[in-house]
Amino acid sequence: MKYTMKNLNIPEGYQAVMPYLILNNAAGFIEWAMYVLDATEKMKSFREDGTTIAHAEIFIGESTLMIAEASEAWGVNTAGMFVYVADADTAYARALDRGATSIIPPNDQPYGRTCGVTDTFGNTWWPTQANTDGSM
Repeated sequence: MKYTMKNLNIPEGYQAVMPYLILNNAAGFIEWAMYVLDATEKMKSFREDGTTIAHAEIFIGESTLMIAEASEAWGVNTAGMFVYVADADTAYARALDRGATSIIPPNDQPYGRTCGVTDTFGNTWWPTQANTDGSM
């Protein structure tokens, strides 16, 4: 039996699958993503203290990533993510500049130029520059 997802009525700017990261220093992560991955801030709401991020959303390209600050009720939840970028070498250098640890330096693969880093928030990233002809 084939399962289809019809009539989901997903709001504009959202996708059927979106990573939701719960991190220590959510605000710092958002700054990191804006610098390294050219992310843009979509929205941010705060807890009662007015400074702790309860929920935030950023765009990386046309994809939405959701973020919240970890708490006693919501423990840290990191992820490993493959992300297309305009320039893998630049993303790699910026990531290291902001404290990321190298997993693999930029290198050419059949699907494009790629690299791997672990950010200081515990997430693993695979920034990849697609082949100019769109091939995999």
